[in-house]
Amino acid sequence: MTTVQLFITCLIDTFYPETGEAIVSIFNRLGLTVDFPTEQTCCGQPAFNAGLRAEARLLAEHTLQVFESAPGDVIVPSGSCAHMLKHGYPELFRDDPAWLPRATALAARTFEFTEYLVDVLGVTDLGARWEGVLTYHPSCHLLRGLGIDRQPRALLANVRGATIVELPHQEECCGFGGVFSLEHPELSAEFLKRKIANLALTEAPVLVVADTGCRMHIAGGLHRQKKPQQVLHIAEVLARR
Repeated sequence: MTTVQLFITCLIDTFYPETGEAIVSIFNRLGLTVDFPTEQTCCGQPAFNAGLRAEARLLAEHTLQVFESAPGDVIVPSGSCAHMLKHGYPELFRDDPAWLPRATALAARTFEFTEYLVDVLGVTDLGARWEGVLTYHPSCHLLRGLGIDRQPRALLANVRGATIVELPHQEECCGFGGVFSLEHPELSAEFLKRKIANLALTEAPVLVVADTGCRMHIAGGLHRQKKPQQVLHIAEVLARR
């Protein structure tokens, strides 16, 4: 039986454990065993993006050590964290001959969740069912950083009972952008207003995302505006039978 390692990410672990439960149920349904290394922490992306390379390196070294002791593909349900492991780590250690091979080895077996389902397992139909209208927001790191767009769309297209409508100006950032939302709160708020306005145009009650930072940011805006729409991680939709 194939065993995969789940890198759960800080935001899912802290705020949305139901996403992790959905991922485990999907992999178990496919006959995979899911291992969860309990020593895992933050991947270091916030520090890395803020230019704090020494602080990011400490977290990256810890992550490498944790997952080196756990063989198998590493699955990340977040475009931003997957991008950090696949591209940020090799950049962080590019001048370190001792750590670079270790970073490169981890990068080679790291996959974003929908990428792994579609491109590695060859699965686009999970037998999911969702009655109603869904629309999809492609997060920046997932779309532009990893080039992943076809995969989540293929999975959503096979959700029985669901009508998928296109989100206007979908490739525009929602305004989260990690530390961007902290460093430029006014711009972040304007991006968010546009995203919520475009969501309203779809008349979809549920916005599907594959990155929890976007989920938190958009859901927070909807809550403050007293809007009824939900924001869900794609795993929670795909796990529904």
